[in-house]
Amino acid sequence: MAADRALSSFVPRIAADTHGSPVSRHPRVNEALEQAWSRGWLSRPILENDALIAAARLQAGAGQLGADGAWRARLDVLTDALRREAHLTALGTVIAHGQLVAALANRARMQALWQQHPEILAQPIRRPIIVLGQMRSGSTRMQRLLACDPRLAHTRFFESWNPLPSGRLGPIDDRRLRGWLALRCAEWLNPEFQAIHPTTTSAPDEETGLHNISIFGAAFEAQWRVPSFVAFTEQMDTRPVYAEFKRMLQTLAWLRRERGDRPLVLKLPQFTQDLAAVLDIFPDARLVCLDRPAIATVASSASLVHSQMRVQSNAVDPHWVGAECLRKVALRQRRTAEARRAAEVPQVDVGFEAVGADWRTEMKRVYRMLGLPLTDEVAARMARYLARPQDRGIGMHRYSLADYGLTEASVARALAGEAPLPLVEAPLRAA
Repeated sequence: MAADRALSSFVPRIAADTHGSPVSRHPRVNEALEQAWSRGWLSRPILENDALIAAARLQAGAGQLGADGAWRARLDVLTDALRREAHLTALGTVIAHGQLVAALANRARMQALWQQHPEILAQPIRRPIIVLGQMRSGSTRMQRLLACDPRLAHTRFFESWNPLPSGRLGPIDDRRLRGWLALRCAEWLNPEFQAIHPTTTSAPDEETGLHNISIFGAAFEAQWRVPSFVAFTEQMDTRPVYAEFKRMLQTLAWLRRERGDRPLVLKLPQFTQDLAAVLDIFPDARLVCLDRPAIATVASSASLVHSQMRVQSNAVDPHWVGAECLRKVALRQRRTAEARRAAEVPQVDVGFEAVGADWRTEMKRVYRMLGLPLTDEVAARMARYLARPQDRGIGMHRYSLADYGLTEASVARALAGEAPLPLVEAPLRAA
């Protein structure tokens, strides 16, 4: 067939023409995709609910995505925002379509597995350890230090983004393979990301991918300019999302054949925004609360978000990114403080700089709160982890407030409540 022959020669040309730096690579990818769509060699992805759901069902080989319509309402708000607000390039459209189809396919697989194995929902998640910190506050470092302890359980990168086997390889568990391919693709598109957030397929990592399955969470808003979706999720009742999140954690524990005797270490910056709901679902949690100077937190967050957004859009305003990250940090700071004051759970505060200066003393404080001895063996594992330059990110991630239209004074005023925060740029949709 002529179209097939054209496409077979076109795909290698994309790879050959886009081998340079990301700055030169992305326009070439966008041009190649537009050409393929215009000539009928590829179908243009459709960011519409019904099309996404149909593609997900086909990918998953399962029909039901859950009776609760709340996830679909969030999908409606998100896809509308992607079309109207995000200014996606051709590459951005492909990435958004792929992520949403993958999330919905995982959702369909989850629903099918829960029907087949209702015992999963009896899997215990006892006394989880919640690493509570803003984006770029050192939460990944703390999570991975705790993950050095075999007495504690944790989520790995491939489990977060590929919680269930796809079924495409029959009985073979392809989750690690899919995770490895996803990381290689992400590194090719955005090499900066590994400097900002180094990870590997099996590394301890945050549960962002599980939130994606609920069509919720920071992964979407850190990639795309979708203020109406952000506003919608900031004002919703998040307890049902975290009830579903717990079921997904139970599923991962069931797949690992956990007995329920190892406390699970959880880490998501989103927890700082939703802490009251998180503790409603996990009332026996323990909190490891991280603190980093707000100036560094805001600047580093803006750098991460800007790096991700410009892969998928040519209309990314760094000053808007800075203002939005400042607004988000202030919102999460306020909500965390309110929830912590009302919480009756064990808590410990740990400073970002204190860990850098004397991690052993700080980890002993954490372990006293947990009621566990910090053994020499575990401390040695922690020391080996911290000795790896790729995990310390030494000299690799550089940023400044000025790059994002901010000053130390403006950050201080906003976080002290002395200056108005930026307004949401689109009207709220009805729930």
